[in-house]
Amino acid sequence: MSDLTEASVEYSHDGTRLVGHLVARADGAKRPGVLLIHDAFGVSDPMKATARRIATLGYTVLLADMWGDGRIPKGEEEIGPLIGAMANDRATWTGRVDAAHRQLLAQEQVTEGPVVAVGYCFGGSSALEYVRVGGTVAGAVSFHGGLDLVGTDWSAANKDASVLILTGAEDPMSPPQVVFELEKAMTTAGVRWEVTSYGHTKHAFTNPQADKSGNPDVMAYDVRADRRSWESFRLFLEELA
Repeated sequence: MSDLTEASVEYSHDGTRLVGHLVARADGAKRPGVLLIHDAFGVSDPMKATARRIATLGYTVLLADMWGDGRIPKGEEEIGPLIGAMANDRATWTGRVDAAHRQLLAQEQVTEGPVVAVGYCFGGSSALEYVRVGGTVAGAVSFHGGLDLVGTDWSAANKDASVLILTGAEDPMSPPQVVFELEKAMTTAGVRWEVTSYGHTKHAFTNPQADKSGNPDVMAYDVRADRRSWESFRLFLEELA
């Protein structure tokens, strides 16, 4: 889009080179920052398109690189080990989110005000995990995140953050008992939260390509949930940023 500027942004965490993607309005004005965390497929073209879509709402967006070197996995044989490595080393996992957060705040097109972290699938898990360990964002949004990846001890959580979880009621990566336990943990920690569960909806419901996955019992696109979840996200941003 002609009213947007885009650029790769290099930064690092613990010696790992990370390559994010910054999208801002072309006028150069300072705007609230949104930290976008990619799904399992990295800093991909679809995630860059999402960054543009958020930027058109009036925000400066940094699409974080969680895999390093801008890596884009080609399939499940790569994705599983990458996610597993993060789940087994949560200091690195949340450290990479924090490095991206700090990089976003360093951009001249970002105001000094609050930042909202938003993620899809693995990125949704990442946004929630960052709040759980005390990440200083104003809010976190999870679109069909794997809630079974998120830690259960929220005692160190950022109690000033608001959380919005948008999930499918039939998502095997976010079963009802896991959702219930997460709600209880956030309540106990004093975190303000909202969970919207879309009936008859599976994993990856915002992704039109989900129907081509060959795994219809796990993931499927849902146009209604896609539309309604985006509106919930947009209102959440307006309230916080």
